[in-house]
Amino acid sequence: MTDAVRLAFGTLSVIPLGHPATVTRGTWGRALTLAPFVGAVLGLAGWLLAVGLTQIGAAPLLAGVAGVATLALLTRGLHLDGLADVADGLGSGRPPLAARDVMRRSDIGPFGVVTLVLVLLAQVAVVTQLLTVRPFTISAIGLVGAAVLSRAALTWCGRRGVSAADSEGLGAQVAGSVATPSAVVAVGSSIVLLTSWALVVDPRLTVPVAASALSALLAGEAWRRHCSRRFGGITGDVLGSVEQVTFTSYLLVLAVLLP
Repeated sequence: MTDAVRLAFGTLSVIPLGHPATVTRGTWGRALTLAPFVGAVLGLAGWLLAVGLTQIGAAPLLAGVAGVATLALLTRGLHLDGLADVADGLGSGRPPLAARDVMRRSDIGPFGVVTLVLVLLAQVAVVTQLLTVRPFTISAIGLVGAAVLSRAALTWCGRRGVSAADSEGLGAQVAGSVATPSAVVAVGSSIVLLTSWALVVDPRLTVPVAASALSALLAGEAWRRHCSRRFGGITGDVLGSVEQVTFTSYLLVLAVLLP
């Protein structure tokens, strides 16, 4: 389990916990199961900075940018890079193998640039709105909840039955590494804990938060299925894009459903 914790934080964040002694398929499975916990740590860091800035007089927009930027910095921009690569791969209109070659390129094409700009604008807009409404409660449920659920989507992507597009790379290492019961527990626990948090903060938030969480996870899974059909399975870039789709979907639906 120590190796799994190190692998989870080492892969999904810049937090240095040392290198795992051994990395096996079982280690990857346990690491992915811990992904929602890593998301909680990262989301909390982003929220603390954002809400802290509002308390010293910064505009909510600036605080929203800082919160979203913190998550990008703490993950080395890994998921954003995956989203841009997948956008370029899908936009190329090429067969699976050729599309994956497009995704492997170091540069970012026009589809990737436009996708990144729109997604980041949406995230900043919603976080700014949440900070304006109730910075100490709703913004926390929004930003921390989005970070947790988007990592839970990664756990779900690693369950048995999900295939990799290539025989090498991150997708090949994690695909099918998580036992289905473990994936169900990780995802279910994330939804229950987040909904319970909303219930304690304000009972009126319970239904919007639960609906937003379910909608985001369904969107992430639908995106994963589409990418798997298009590319022949999952890759590391597909995983990053699933994280971003789930993260953004949760924020957008929550902003619409908030009482």
